[in-house]
Order: sequence, then structure tokens, then C-alpha cells
Amino acid sequence: MVGVDEPRIDQVRLPGVLHALSDPTRLAVLAQLAGAGELSCGDLDVSVAKSTLSQHLRVLRRAGVTRTRPDGNQRWLSLRRAELDELFPGLIGAVLDALAGPGAESAGRPPDRAAANA
Repeated sequence: MVGVDEPRIDQVRLPGVLHALSDPTRLAVLAQLAGAGELSCGDLDVSVAKSTLSQHLRVLRRAGVTRTRPDGNQRWLSLRRAELDELFPGLIGAVLDALAGPGAESAGRPPDRAAANA
């Protein structure tokens, strides 16, 4: 793909993936892609400026977390889930489970106080 700087899966390294997953906005993108399969950049529901989102998407792509498919003037994003699961078994599932669970405040969701006190 011309202009898309994503690594081959054999070039993906754990420190880069962990760095890419260390930001709440990038975690929100990860969760949306995991649920939708593929989204255009404009369909992502994040509360940052377009230029900031572009930076976050570049971090995810360069780390090998996402795949970008150009189609005309749009860019379609998908999670490289199967490849990442093969390289780092359970990592993406654990991150997604954590986003959906009680510790979700780090991804922008307030903690469930009733569940925490039960």
C-alpha cells in the first residue's frame, strides 16, 4: 500500500504494542474496532481534534495494532486481532476485557461504584 507505513507482522514487537495501548484515546479506538470490525477514520467516536486523532492512529498503525486500507479518499481501519493473538496470546482479549470491566475508568468510563462495594 502506497503511503501506509504499517509493519509486517514479523516486525511487530511487544514494547511498541504496549506503548500504543497506553493511551485512553487509543484504547477507545481499539474497543471500537474490536466491536465493529472495520471503520472509516471519520466513523470513530473520540473527543479529540482530527489532527490529534491522526497522530493516535499513526501510533497504532506503526506499532502493528491496526491495519489501514485506503479506498479512494477514505481510510478504513481494522484491528489486526488474529495476528496479534498469534504473536501475543491473550493480550488483546485481556485489554478489551479490562476496558469492559470494573477498571474501565482509565478508558474514559466511570467506575461502577455499586459493583466495587459489593
